[in-house]
Amino acid sequence: MYDVSTRKRALALVAQGRSLNSVSRETGISRAAIRSWRGRLEPLPRTVAPDPGPPADQRAYAYLLGLYLGDGCISAHPRSGHYLRIACANSWPGLIDACEAAMRAVNPSGRSHRVQAQGYVSVVSYSKHWPLHFPQHGPGKKHERHITLEPWQQAIVDAHPWEFIRGLIHSDGCRITNWTTRIVGGRRKRYEYPRYFFTNLSADITRLFTAALDQVGVEWKKANTRNISVARKASVVLMDAHVGPKY
Repeated sequence: MYDVSTRKRALALVAQGRSLNSVSRETGISRAAIRSWRGRLEPLPRTVAPDPGPPADQRAYAYLLGLYLGDGCISAHPRSGHYLRIACANSWPGLIDACEAAMRAVNPSGRSHRVQAQGYVSVVSYSKHWPLHFPQHGPGKKHERHITLEPWQQAIVDAHPWEFIRGLIHSDGCRITNWTTRIVGGRRKRYEYPRYFFTNLSADITRLFTAALDQVGVEWKKANTRNISVARKASVVLMDAHVGPKY
């Protein structure tokens, strides 16, 4: 968006007999823009997109919210609107598909695309409504600012806790196989067992994760300041039924 003084300077150069090409090269302004200013100097008033309210597909939103809190960011378009980007590792093509499906279900336009980077894919979607859908958006890193859910977001998470947990695990979690040894009958035997981990530097996001686990009856332990572990057999069975390993 160019201000009126910039527009007047460009038109003054044209009035001197300069060609649109030369004025465009000197000012960096496109010929189409300069040509349009001949008919209308004042910029059109910017319209504010109405608040669309909570997303209609709440299951998809709960999953996308988990992905966003882990590996998502929102950036402003140079003119208007915003881009939502979710970074997904190349190793998990199923996760990339699930992310794109959720993003299209939540975005009013139903559009998204993929951008390949070194070792990962950014699933990207444009909308004027992303900051309204994700009010946690703000300057700086998530773990350096306070993260809370709006009441309408919490209501969606409460209604679909497993989708929220799944999104968080798919972004900042994993399912691994641990092993240990025990002495049985005088001999040392090796035992393997599955375990889920969730790792995030934000204490607020970690609390949202463990609160959702509490809601669905999954037992968890805090391994350290940034890691949550789910290792009890019954809880792992629950996680396997509703989340499962990345794919």
